[in-house]
Formats: sequence, structure tokens, C-alpha cells
Amino acid sequence: MTQPRKKSSNTVIDGDDPAASLTDRAYAVIEEMIVTLQFKPGAVLSETALSKRLEIGRTPIREALQRLSREGLVVILPRKGILVSEINPRSQLLLLEVRRELERLLARTGSIRCTEDERRQFFDIADGMEQAARDNDDINFMRLDDALNRLVAESAHNDYAARAIGLMNGLSRRFWYMHYKEAADLPLAARLHAELARRIAEGDPEGAAAAADKLVDYVETFTRATVVTDFASRKTPFSD
Repeated sequence: MTQPRKKSSNTVIDGDDPAASLTDRAYAVIEEMIVTLQFKPGAVLSETALSKRLEIGRTPIREALQRLSREGLVVILPRKGILVSEINPRSQLLLLEVRRELERLLARTGSIRCTEDERRQFFDIADGMEQAARDNDDINFMRLDDALNRLVAESAHNDYAARAIGLMNGLSRRFWYMHYKEAADLPLAARLHAELARRIAEGDPEGAAAAADKLVDYVETFTRATVVTDFASRKTPFSD
């Protein structure tokens, strides 16, 4: 599959600025470790320990953590430390209220403004998602989901909307990663992502907006199901 080659509007890498590149590298690695729960909610992070582990200086690490704080993945407590934020289904539902509007805007606008290269990438992602649905392939799904998120934000060519949705992507991916095995229908989720990518690639604004709504409808249902599943798992034999 052809991966999107353009960097996200939210990750500006200046090849002439080594410090900026190190910050982006630190951000990408730490964000992935948080999203995939290698750093679990409530874990305490240390600039010094991360610097040694990633072999990156403390200044890029600090800048990466500040960005992760803006995105809600870590909480910086002055003179106390840095904590990985907790995961809360109710907060996720509030996030989805905003995400729905942004996803609809980006899908509709992207279908009009995307370049021919971006259209090809959308078709590639749609094909990959349909294959992931057939194979029930969670690893490939998550890789393609990240690529689609970035491409949707880029293809609208609206930096304000791209920055806004960028603040939500990590939280959404982490929530999915934590709960998808217990509450998700992965083949259905993959097909909905494929439909969104295909509608944008075909230059169908209304179809793309409708596909975005269908996808967020599914994610909202999934999120509500995690609340029910979590409640059931916590009930004792003596609960009513």
C-alpha cells in the first residue's frame, strides 16, 4: 500500500533544524507508547529517563511532552512530575461531539480540495481497510487508521481544522486500543473507514460527509458499549 508521504500539518519537520526533527521524533515515539498502553494511564514519566531511553536530549523531550500535554495524553504537574492521563469513556463521548463536526467538515472539504496524489492515497487506504476487514487484521487496521486520520486532515488544506482534529487523534486511538477487543466489531469499523476514504477519493462531498457521520455513529456506539462492559465487569456477585 502507498503510504501518505506528506507530513501532517500538526507535525512540521524542518530538515535544516535538527532540534525540530528531534522533537518530532521524541513526540512520535512517546505518543505511540502512550497510545499502545506501553505507558499506562496514571504512569509517571521522567524527562531524564525518557532522554536516556530514547537517546534524545532533554530539551526535545520536554517540548514533546508539552505537545502531548496540549493533546491531553499527559498531565504536567509543576514540581511534582508528569503523569499519563487517565482514560474516561464519558470524556470520550464529549470529545466525539466535537469530532463529529470536524470530521464532517474535513471529509466534505477534502473531497473537493484534495490533490490527485492524495486521491490515490485515499484509494490505497480504502483498499487496505477492506482487506483488513476481510482478514480481521487489527494491526493493519490501526496502521491504516493512523494514515487515514493524517490524510483526512491534510487533504482539506485547512490548517485550523487540521490542528483542531490533531488534538483529538491520540486520545481517540488510545481509547480504541484499550477497548477494541472487548467491544468493537473490527471488520465493520474497517469497512466504515474504507467507505469514508473512497467517498473522499471519488470527490463526493455529500457522500463523504455522510460516511464521516456513519463512522462517528459507530465510534459513539462502541464508546457507549465500553461503559456497559466496564460496569458489568465491576459488578460483584452481590450487586443488583
